[in-house]
Amino acid sequence: MRGHADPERASRVDDWFAAHTSDIGDWSADELRTLKTTQRIAVVLPALDEEETVGDIVARIRADLATGEGDLVDEIIVVDSDSRDGTAAVAAANGARVVALGDVLGHLRSRRGKGEAMWRGLAATDADLVVFVDADLQSFDARFVVALLGPLLTDSSTRFVKAAYDRPPTDPSVPSNGGGRVTELMARPWIATFWPELSGVLQPLAGEYAARADLLRAMPFRCGYGVDLGLLLDAYRVVGLDGLAQVDLHRRWHRHSDLASLGRMAAEVMHTAIDRLESEGRLPADLVRATTLLQPDRTEGGVRTSRHDIDTAERPPLVDLLAAPADQSSNQDSTK
Repeated sequence: MRGHADPERASRVDDWFAAHTSDIGDWSADELRTLKTTQRIAVVLPALDEEETVGDIVARIRADLATGEGDLVDEIIVVDSDSRDGTAAVAAANGARVVALGDVLGHLRSRRGKGEAMWRGLAATDADLVVFVDADLQSFDARFVVALLGPLLTDSSTRFVKAAYDRPPTDPSVPSNGGGRVTELMARPWIATFWPELSGVLQPLAGEYAARADLLRAMPFRCGYGVDLGLLLDAYRVVGLDGLAQVDLHRRWHRHSDLASLGRMAAEVMHTAIDRLESEGRLPADLVRATTLLQPDRTEGGVRTSRHDIDTAERPPLVDLLAAPADQSSNQDSTK
């Protein structure tokens, strides 16, 4: 059956956007400190070879939000994904608790990937609220963390908060009104087609978001770059549209990837969307999918192709893993 315009759904998206979108200027660290009560808050940064930026991010959070007992942030965790540079040392020197992949859930073989680091970082903390921040951000502002926590600390029905922002080129003088290429060419069209109620989420692949830890521990984590979309879709499934919010952080800068790398990221995002459609019963369970991506490489000798395996590995919800007997949990190394 062909799709058709749905005015009621469009109105629902507009209503959600108006009620659940706030601005970074709406939130004050002092106000949120009074609302925090006994809740523990952790900031988790997955990091791979980010010595140039991770230290500044950690230092700014520590200086502005984690000065000691009673401040807004209780701990800053950097999960080091076997970096080859000084990421771990720089993060530790600036006040983070550095966790290597094997330091937590060490009975499980570690994998490469952003989502893997996030999942292990979540397992490393007993915090009630968790904020994820990418470790490659430039010109980082600690108010990003404040703004992401705002909806959670002021509205108990909000469970998951995404960052929204313009993602301009590295030159801050160049205007931009959108996300990255994978967001605009892959994620947003898929969402508009299959999860249209989420069309108002401006940055579905944003690496900056905050959530209640009990929700995060109840959801699976994609090991690779599909983690951001996977968590958004799963949070929507669990808590509904009204349990989601977003905060406009205005502008955000980080390192830009080359087109070939983005192609591999897009493939991971696409497979994440396909898996979620399958889990929702909207695709046949026996659907056969290739998980190898061929990309052209031009060399001095001409054009050749290179093959890349698409990362479809996924970690189970931590609540399931921690509830399983030891002999079973050691085998929960899911790959789809």
